[in-house]
Amino acid sequence: MVEAVKTDTKRPQLRLANGIAVASGKGGVGKTWLSATLCHVLARQGHKVLLFDGDLGLANVDIQLGLAPEKDLGGVLAGHYPLREATSRCREGGFDVIAGRSGSGSLAGVPQERLAQICASLVEVGATYDLVILDLGAGVERTVRQLAAMARTCLVVATDEPTAMTDAYAMIKLTRVHNPEADLRLVINMAHSRGEGERTYATLRKACESFLKVAPPLAGIIKRDPKVREAIRHQVPLLVRHPNTVAAEDVEAVARRILQAR
Repeated sequence: MVEAVKTDTKRPQLRLANGIAVASGKGGVGKTWLSATLCHVLARQGHKVLLFDGDLGLANVDIQLGLAPEKDLGGVLAGHYPLREATSRCREGGFDVIAGRSGSGSLAGVPQERLAQICASLVEVGATYDLVILDLGAGVERTVRQLAAMARTCLVVATDEPTAMTDAYAMIKLTRVHNPEADLRLVINMAHSRGEGERTYATLRKACESFLKVAPPLAGIIKRDPKVREAIRHQVPLLVRHPNTVAAEDVEAVARRILQAR
């Protein structure tokens, strides 16, 4: 599961051959919820899955899932224990989590050498899983791009809001600059209908084709579903509280496309 590829830096970039990054140009597009629900779907299909909360400063994977981990990424960065000891179990979802610590500072402030050590440890730990989902921080800063580059596929999440679309485009642009071979795929979240989601995707694809000469494929459209907000409010995974709801079915479709692309 471990391989090294060359990037625009002097050292080879460690990669997770089983890694799926979930990124967005801005917050508020449902990135963390999608990461957690995707893990749950994959775990239900029999895969051994790890969810890595890479959004340290605004980490909320544990909050959404109702977890209270004794160890987290903040303690790893502080040097209190190795990354392999920071894994906790989401029993309802059937997958493991390396949680961040909200408010403890951003990964952007981590020295490059320390970040490289975290990445190397993640590759080592991730090799013991079938799939590793990396929930990345919003934005396009260096650390987000570096973590995204580790994954074999990066799902860029957007909605139909103009700012979300603009920032998703910026994420794709900068990722392509630093990693021209990146496998970038778009997920349109909170679409009012399938048709609306397809129009949002078409707009983003056209911008990428016109200015970047690349057409990121569509990984899926997730329709707006009030059951999502209810599940988050109750800190219960969607597939536990509402397993047959529209959004759950849409995430299952995303999972199928991811597995087909392996």
